[in-house]
Amino acid sequence: MNAAKRKKLEAAGFAVGDTQEFLGLSDEEMAYIEIKRSLSQYLQEKRKAKKLTQTQAAKLLKTSQSRFAKMEHAERTVSIDLLVRANLALGATPRELKHAF
Repeated sequence: MNAAKRKKLEAAGFAVGDTQEFLGLSDEEMAYIEIKRSLSQYLQEKRKAKKLTQTQAAKLLKTSQSRFAKMEHAERTVSIDLLVRANLALGATPRELKHAF
């Protein structure tokens, strides 16, 4: 947000902050969320680079298309472990995953 807009909102009585502040998250919780988001984004990039649909990628992982979509969107029910395994199944290397976040 640019400084002028921020100043205008604050003058109108609005509190301006970031997601971490708004939700009251610790640094560790924010790091966890960022890692999960990065792995999900990398999974989507890997799938698209291989020119696979979600349905085709899901078949490789022996899961449903809807579950794969949840992985790509870092939904709450998707674990980091599952995201790592899914990325590896689509050909990502441990080194690539290390640099994904």
